[in-house]
Amino acid sequence: MPTQPTGPDRRRSRAGTGRGPLRRVRAGVLRTGVALAAAVGLGAGLALAGGTATAQPLFGGAPGSVELPQIPAPELPQMPPVQVPDVPLPGGQNLAGVLEQAGVPVAHGPDGATVGQSGPAPLEPANFATPQITPSEGAVVGVAQPIIINFPAPVGDRAAAERAMRVTTDNGVTGAFHWFGDSQVRWRPENLWPAHTQVTVEAGDAVRHFTIGDALIATADDATKTITVTRDGQVVRTMPTSMGKPGHETPNGIYTVGESFRTMIMDSSTYGVPIDAPEGYRLEVEYATRMSNSGIFLHAAPWSVGAQGNTNVSHGCLNVSTADAKWFFENAKPGDPVIVVNTQGGQLNGHDGLTDFSMPWGTWAG
Repeated sequence: MPTQPTGPDRRRSRAGTGRGPLRRVRAGVLRTGVALAAAVGLGAGLALAGGTATAQPLFGGAPGSVELPQIPAPELPQMPPVQVPDVPLPGGQNLAGVLEQAGVPVAHGPDGATVGQSGPAPLEPANFATPQITPSEGAVVGVAQPIIINFPAPVGDRAAAERAMRVTTDNGVTGAFHWFGDSQVRWRPENLWPAHTQVTVEAGDAVRHFTIGDALIATADDATKTITVTRDGQVVRTMPTSMGKPGHETPNGIYTVGESFRTMIMDSSTYGVPIDAPEGYRLEVEYATRMSNSGIFLHAAPWSVGAQGNTNVSHGCLNVSTADAKWFFENAKPGDPVIVVNTQGGQLNGHDGLTDFSMPWGTWAG
């Protein structure tokens, strides 16, 4: 039987088995566990209270529990308000409302409505086929431009038709519909449009978007025989004029610029006066801008320059010099108002077709 090694040989034998280092590792783990237990207490758990982290025993009364150093709660950046689209959810809720209930800030407009959440109520079904809308899509028009909706067939129930139409603006302009017969309805605000208004028109399945441009306003004052033109409140041109002579006085009111012609033939027979009658005429004129459907234009009249600014000699039109007529032709746009004041011609008929803003508001909206 072999003898057991002694002395140094015995020590080498133990080291060679590999059991000595393993025992040291186990002892180190045990010492670490004991130290951790002593620090936080046997069976201890972590809890957060008031932003402070503390060690609390899981079993009441367990010895060794200690309070850890206070750790301030982190300050998170505040979330800015978000714009929320109009997204319906089950149960009659919407996305914006759910987010607000959860504490998420939602952007609100100046009227308190949630931005992107609450839009106009749906229109009622139209009792008419697709209509034609004026102005055209993307047009830029003047501050006296009415909205004109022409139906392909007469409308029997006007009130129902109005519930299927809507005019909205970016600045809250309000107005009213006025019917010009069963096949046409118009819409205008009480006063001239504010310049630079964005407008959307909905009529059944037809939609139009247009813009009110600069406020170019021409005022023809018979007291001074002068036309004063302003753009957004600033005077940009003054023009001597000669208006309708006695028996042909130009009516007072707000006219709306319509079509313009570089040259055109004016013929008195178109309104019932033969060209060979004492007051008859047929002549070519330049730079003619229509103001009414009854035949009133602002146009060049070089033959009456001597009377312009002092005497009325026309048949109702606004006579100006060729240079002034050219300037107006180049600068005025459809929808710009021409306001005639202080004549002896009475009040303009509001149903002319280019004179909507001459109609008293009570009549228009009544």
